[in-house]
Amino acid sequence: MGWRYASFRGRYELMRRTGLYKKKFPANPPYKQFISLVRWKQQKAQFFFTDRESLTIARNPQQGLKDTFDNIKKGKFLLFNSVLTDLGINYDWVTNPDSGFHYDANRHWTEIADYSKEAGDIKFVWEKSRFSYLYDIIRYDYHHSHDCAEFVFNDILSWIRSNPINCGPNYRCSQEMSLRVLNWTFALYYYRNSSFLTEEVFDQMQHVIYWHMDHVYKNIDFSRIAVRNNHAITETLTLYLAGIFFPTMPGADIWKKKGKAWFEEEIAYQVYEDGTFLQFSMNYHRIVVQLLTWGIALSEKNSERFSPVVYDRARKSLMFLRTCMVEENGWLPNYGANDGALFFKLSGAHFRDYRPQLQALAGVLGMDAGLDTYEDHQWYGLNAGASDIWSPAHGIHQFANGGYYIIREPETLTFIKCGSYKDRPSQADNLHLDIWYRGENILLDGGSYKYNTDEETVRYFSGTASHNTVMIAYPDDKDQMLKGGRFIWYYWTQRIDALLQEAKENFLFNGAIHVFTYIDKGIVHKRKIVKKRGIPEWVITDEVSGPLGIVTKQLWHAPVAAQQKMEIEAFGLDGESKRTKLPLCVQDGWYSSLYGQKEKTVESYFLAETKVIETTIHIL
Repeated sequence: MGWRYASFRGRYELMRRTGLYKKKFPANPPYKQFISLVRWKQQKAQFFFTDRESLTIARNPQQGLKDTFDNIKKGKFLLFNSVLTDLGINYDWVTNPDSGFHYDANRHWTEIADYSKEAGDIKFVWEKSRFSYLYDIIRYDYHHSHDCAEFVFNDILSWIRSNPINCGPNYRCSQEMSLRVLNWTFALYYYRNSSFLTEEVFDQMQHVIYWHMDHVYKNIDFSRIAVRNNHAITETLTLYLAGIFFPTMPGADIWKKKGKAWFEEEIAYQVYEDGTFLQFSMNYHRIVVQLLTWGIALSEKNSERFSPVVYDRARKSLMFLRTCMVEENGWLPNYGANDGALFFKLSGAHFRDYRPQLQALAGVLGMDAGLDTYEDHQWYGLNAGASDIWSPAHGIHQFANGGYYIIREPETLTFIKCGSYKDRPSQADNLHLDIWYRGENILLDGGSYKYNTDEETVRYFSGTASHNTVMIAYPDDKDQMLKGGRFIWYYWTQRIDALLQEAKENFLFNGAIHVFTYIDKGIVHKRKIVKKRGIPEWVITDEVSGPLGIVTKQLWHAPVAAQQKMEIEAFGLDGESKRTKLPLCVQDGWYSSLYGQKEKTVESYFLAETKVIETTIHIL
C-alpha cells in the first residue's frame, strides 16, 4: 500500500489511541443555529426539483410500492436490497438486528470497533441509518398522493435523539454520514412546503448536518489515503454539495471548494482511462455512476462544471458497464465485492438491474444508452431521449486497464477477467470466466454474502473457491493470493499478457498471470478460451507451470437449475499424444446474488496432476 498509507495509519492510530481525536471531534457539542428555515428557503441553490408541488412525473400508484411503505410503517425494512428484517416500530438505531448486539450510543466513535465477533457485522446497524429507505416513502407519497411528511420527519428526529453527535456506531463511518446528509437533503427539498417542516424540525436537522460535514471534512484523509475507494468519492462529493445547499454554515465555502477539487482528483485516480474502476466490482462501480449523476446534474443546475476528466470518466464508465450488461434483464456479472448498496433507489426495478442508473447517467451526459427510460430520469429532472445514442456492438470488447475482456453475441455474453493490480484487490479471482445464455447466468461468480462473518465463509466468497478459475490442491486448496486480515490480500496476482481476437468461425482469448507466488514465484497460469461463433460452446485450456507435484483444481459454478442445461467434460493433457479423460467431481457450492443471502449451487471441478486441462462446455 506504500509509505503514504503506512505513515498515515500510524498517525491515525496514535491520535485515536491517545484521545486526541476526541478533542478534534467533540461529543455532543452545544446547539447552534447556523441558518433559519426561512433563510434556507430563500437561497438561490437549485436542487433536482423545487419541491413536491413542482414535480410533473406521471403518477403511477402500484401495489408493490404500497406494500413496501406498509412494511416500513410496521418497522420492516429490506436491508441491503435483500433481507426483509423486522426492526420494530420503536427501533433504537444502535442494535444490530443480525447479532442482537446493542452498541453504546454514548461512547465516542473512536472507541467503536468496525467489527468484533460479539457485535457482528456493523453494516446491519448502518443500513437503516443511511435513510435510503426515504426514497420508497417519497415515491409512495408522490404516486399514491399520501402525505408522509410527518412520518419522515419523526423518523429523522428519532435518529437525532438516539445518536449524540460524534458518538456511537453511526458516527463511525464518514461515508454513512455523507449519505445521511444527501438523503435528508432530498427529503428537505421534497417536503420544502410541508407544514411538518417547522422551524424547530429544521433547526435540529441543520445542527446535525453541520456536525456531520464538520466530521467528514476533518476526517477526509482517512478515506482519501487509508481507504481510497467509493467512500472517498461519496465524501468529497457530499462536501461539495453541502457547500452549495447549506452555504451559510461555517466552513461551507471551504467544503465546496476543496470538495469539488478532491472529487475531481478521486474520479481521475479511481476510474481508469478505459472506464473501469479500481475496486474491481460491478456494484461499487454503479455507486460511482450514481454519484457522478448527482454531481454532474447538480453542479450544472447551479451553473458550474467539473473538470473535463470527470465527464470523460463518467462517459467511459457508462460504456464499460453497458458493455458488461445482459440485454434481457439489465443484469451484470455478479463480479467483485457487493454489499447490496444502491444509494438512491428511484424506481421499482430489481436491485441487480442496472438500466435505471445507466440511463440516468447517460441523460446527464446528453447521451442515450439505448435503454428504456426509468423513473430515476424524471426525479433528476432529465429529458427523455438524446441524439447521441450509444449501445455496445456485437463482437469483442477489451478493457485492458481494469483487465476485462467481453464477447457479446445475440444470445451469449462471455466475461473474462485477466488483470494486473496497482490498487488493492478484494477477491482472488483472476482469469475468472462468467457465461450468460439467453439472459441466464450459466456459469457464475459466487458473490460476497457478508463481509463480517466467520473466517471460513469470508474466505470462500472472497477467495478463488467461489470463482470459475483454478486453484492448487497443495495438499489443501490454495487461493491465488495469500489471505490477510479482513479485506487484505498479499502477493497480488499480475497479468503477464492478454489478448482477445475475432475470427470467422470463433473468438479466441489468450491470457497469462503470475499466480500463487506465495508458494513459488515461478508459477504461471495460462488460460485459452475458444468461443464458437453463434454456438453456445466454449473450449477452455488451462496450463499451470511451476514446481513438480502441483495438482491443479479447475472449478466451475452453476445454478442448480442450470445444471441440466449444460454438458461439461475435461481431459488432462501430457505432451502432444497423451490425453486422459478426467472424472467430473461434484460438490455443493454457494452463491450470493444479494448481500446477506446465500443459496446452494452445483460446484463441478476437475483434478489433474498434468499441467494442462482442456475442458469443453456446451449449453443444450
